[in-house]
Amino acid sequence: MEQNIRVGAGAIVIKDGKTLLAKRKGSHASGSWGSFGGHVDFGEHPTETVKREAMEELGIEIGNFKFMTCMSFVKDGKQYLDVSFVAEHLSGEPTICEPDKIEEIGWYALDDLPTPLFEPVRIVLEAMKTGQTYFEGAGNE
Repeated sequence: MEQNIRVGAGAIVIKDGKTLLAKRKGSHASGSWGSFGGHVDFGEHPTETVKREAMEELGIEIGNFKFMTCMSFVKDGKQYLDVSFVAEHLSGEPTICEPDKIEEIGWYALDDLPTPLFEPVRIVLEAMKTGQTYFEGAGNE
């Protein structure tokens, strides 16, 4: 098992009662529906990571972040600390910019989401309802 802890950051964009989701491919949780995000680079703040990933993956600009969750979990032999936000879509038409990582994208009503959901996204959506912000063991092997 890897001995380093990886730090990830992600965001869910909510607009007019819908959230922007992408069907993942070519990585862990392939086939599940998630938002966007990635590993935090050294010297980068989590919101900077999410801004960068939103532009790289979907060609959109996001901002006005609201902290939602912090999760600690072990998955596929790796330990993660994941920080998630809700963000506002500022500009750009969502487009699949990384077809090796994303199969399909769309806006989905919060009460009619596709399945399966990527576990961290499911937890963030639940946190929006419950107000719980910290999770240990989410998605553990």
